[in-house]
Amino acid sequence: MPEADLELITNAAQHASEIALKYWQTDLAVEHKDGGSPVSEADHAVDDFLRTALLAARPDYGWLSEETEDNDRRLGHDMIFVVDPIDGTRSYIAGQATWAISIAVVRGGQPTAGVVLLPARDKMYSAASGHGAKMNGTPIRTGTISDPDGATVLAPKASLDGRWWSGAVPAVRQHWRPSLAYRFCLVAEARYDAVLTLKDAWEWDIAAGTLIAAEAGARVSDRHGKPLCFNSSDARARGVFAAAPPLHEKLMRRYLGQ
Repeated sequence: MPEADLELITNAAQHASEIALKYWQTDLAVEHKDGGSPVSEADHAVDDFLRTALLAARPDYGWLSEETEDNDRRLGHDMIFVVDPIDGTRSYIAGQATWAISIAVVRGGQPTAGVVLLPARDKMYSAASGHGAKMNGTPIRTGTISDPDGATVLAPKASLDGRWWSGAVPAVRQHWRPSLAYRFCLVAEARYDAVLTLKDAWEWDIAAGTLIAAEAGARVSDRHGKPLCFNSSDARARGVFAAAPPLHEKLMRRYLGQ
């Protein structure tokens, strides 16, 4: 089943990318949600396409997407789609290339298939549970660095503020990418060593990316070191840490002061 779902969401992401690229670098209509986050007509167009196509193929699955009004019906489904039509909307609106279409299938609270497609960068990351992770069809693995000091970490600068760390803040080399889903993929292919964010993370931002990282060998947890569980009532994770297991363990010890 995970492989069949992966094929379905891969094909859907490829078709959705054609829609997104038609709007990209054009004079977009843009609105702002409560809280100030932008949403474009392209976000809605991609969301509409994916919701129609995916639920037609799997009518018994539930649906959770950043651009679809949420309701508690999804909580009654064991299997759901978790979707971010365009992750990195600000980058997309600005005409930049770092934005992604993120689609996951979640079963019993755990992602079983995931795709993160960056159409403007011609990169497709994918994973099915128990089958490893790939980038454009080639298997990928996380790196082997275990020392937090000197590790390359994709994180907001605020997450490395000493007031949030019970132990010594690691002397990491901090980097940033607009798409959170893409950050997990960069760790999965060993271009960076870790991803961390201390603030709550929406499930649509992380479901596909965390599966890809985990299938590439990373350990993924919330900021307390606990496993992630998806399709929660508020659709949020309590922060995220993702890195190769030895590095993850040492980062968590520093954060928790153990």
